Amino acid sequence: MLKRITNNAISLFVVVVVMFLFIPLNPAILDILLVINIGLSVMILMITMNISEALDFSIFPSLLLITTLFRLGMNVSSTRMILTTGDPGVVIRNFGQLITQGDIVVGFVIFFIIVLVQLIVITKGAERVSEVAARFTLDAMPGKQMAIDADLSSGLIDEQAARIRREKIQKEADFYGAMDGATKIVKGDSTMSIIITVINLVGGLLIGMMSRGMSAGEAMSEICILTIGDGLVSQIPSLMISTATGMIVTRSVSDGSLNTDVTAQFLAQPRAILTTGVILAILAVIPGTPTVPLMIGGVALIAGGYFLMRQMAAAAQAETAAAQAPEEAPELAAPSENDYYRDINNVYTLLSVEPVEMEFGYSLIPMVDERHGGKLTSRIVIFRRQYAQDMGFVIPAIRLHDSSSLGTNQYAIRVKGEVVAEGEILVDYYLALEPPNPLGEIDGIETIEPAYGIPSRWILPENKEMAEIYGYNVIDPLSVMLTHLAETVKKHAYELLDRAETIRLVENLKQSAPELVEEAVPGIVPYAKLEKLLRSLLQEGVPIKDLATIVETAADSFSQGRDLDMTIEQVRGALARTITRRFCEDGQLRVITLDAEVEKRIISSLTRNEQGVYLAMGPELMQTIISQLAEHLKKFGDLSQTPVILVSQVIRGYFSKMISQFYPNVYVLSFNEITNSVQIQALGNITTESPLMAQRRAVGS
Repeated sequence: MLKRITNNAISLFVVVVVMFLFIPLNPAILDILLVINIGLSVMILMITMNISEALDFSIFPSLLLITTLFRLGMNVSSTRMILTTGDPGVVIRNFGQLITQGDIVVGFVIFFIIVLVQLIVITKGAERVSEVAARFTLDAMPGKQMAIDADLSSGLIDEQAARIRREKIQKEADFYGAMDGATKIVKGDSTMSIIITVINLVGGLLIGMMSRGMSAGEAMSEICILTIGDGLVSQIPSLMISTATGMIVTRSVSDGSLNTDVTAQFLAQPRAILTTGVILAILAVIPGTPTVPLMIGGVALIAGGYFLMRQMAAAAQAETAAAQAPEEAPELAAPSENDYYRDINNVYTLLSVEPVEMEFGYSLIPMVDERHGGKLTSRIVIFRRQYAQDMGFVIPAIRLHDSSSLGTNQYAIRVKGEVVAEGEILVDYYLALEPPNPLGEIDGIETIEPAYGIPSRWILPENKEMAEIYGYNVIDPLSVMLTHLAETVKKHAYELLDRAETIRLVENLKQSAPELVEEAVPGIVPYAKLEKLLRSLLQEGVPIKDLATIVETAADSFSQGRDLDMTIEQVRGALARTITRRFCEDGQLRVITLDAEVEKRIISSLTRNEQGVYLAMGPELMQTIISQLAEHLKKFGDLSQTPVILVSQVIRGYFSKMISQFYPNVYVLSFNEITNSVQIQALGNITTESPLMAQRRAVGS
């Protein structure tokens, strides 16, 4: 029973607060509740000053409504007491006497100054900040989602971390949206306080003189003190809550609590402190100025600034000494290049070809060299691990080295000795990816993002925050280079799968399914065919992690006399759940389909020779398909899903090979590769009618 009451304590509290609006309270109970209200507002203000980000206090919008309702409930109760008995309790009377100090006019002036400061300055400012924060947070969501996808694709984070970051982005948007509405409550509370004060004053004077027999002077003195006290005990907590509202919506650019940030950032500017002290000291010697206070403040700031400057200079000297410390004695000098290659066996080392290489210009070496804080190697390790978990294939070690043939800011990616991708990085800049509709223009050097070909610009670090506010997705140079490397390796992963790696994968499978491997490999499924099969899957983006299913399905297919192409289609059908998960999004798969007549003409174009079956399509039909496909692919521009063409299993492999020559990033799937739980949505249909004929028919109709 006690646990049930505890779990519903907040709900019960809200119900009790609502009852305050029409149930009279004892003055002693009201005194306790007023003290609780003041203490609660102080606690909320302290929490907002000590959190590092807004989501650490995500209940604040709801708490704001509850505390406002609590405060209004007590206001109504105190107003009832002032108008009926004239005794609202000790707290209200003492606060009224404290602020008036025997002078009613001064008390009212001070009270209304407090109310107007809260209403016009703090509440209005917090309301504006909340509106801007909510709008910018919503506008920045697509860019933040793209950043998460980039980190996920480059292997910096896994699926779980990406899901957590997406949830955090959604919670931030919900929080700032709620804060935008919650600030209206604070503003309404301030307005209502003025109205209640007027009601207390006018109603109290009339009732005091007409019902209690007081003179005008007695009623004015008594009622004014109680009115000011009642307004003050409600406005002090309201002022703290308004300040807390402004605090919490401005935590987006802070890394720590307000206390630590203010201390650290002020102490990091000793020159400004010293200059301020000198200015105050100069003002102190000007005739007519308060010499003593200005001189005390100036001397204190000069001493503090000088002390901080000496501390920072000592720390800089220590860092310089550490950097210039002599390194360990070098090893004996290596033999010269000519002496090394005198041995004919050493010449053979020149014939080896690295699976993957990345070459750098001189300026990019610090990003790679771990001795100078370079993090590229560690992030490549994370990418290789993530790719192995997702695709079931281990990327070979990537060799990193500098190259004098490249520009200082350039890099090149080689696969089996040949350059397959190049890029250029500006180390001291950030890359800002342009959104479809930016909120503003940011200065920078225009370029193209190397991995995805997105229009971008290199911006200075001081423009980073403004670019994010305008909706740009800002990426650091290391992430740009790593993302390009990751996408390039993914594209050419199938080329890296050789015979040795195939055998290694089979040996690894033998540990979990020894009977399957003993029966199928290499007796039924030779290593050569298994290698081609796995390469085909990787080339079309299908994970090979479920190697047991692949080997078992291939063994069944080969034992029935099917060729390699048909076996590949059988294996893809067996991996339907994997393929669906790979290409489906939120239970939906958006595709481009082929008209039945188109499929018939493609099937009739299949030709068999000694090498096997190939597609011998006429140029007219091919041109028609490619032209229509180009138009339909534009519909995927605003979608996050990879373009997919859905065809029958008979033509899938041959049609995929043809399409890949024109659109390598378009995937072709067959109907038996999609599970029944997926909702398929066709964005377009390719027919035998050419675009020109369709246009003429549309004009004619």
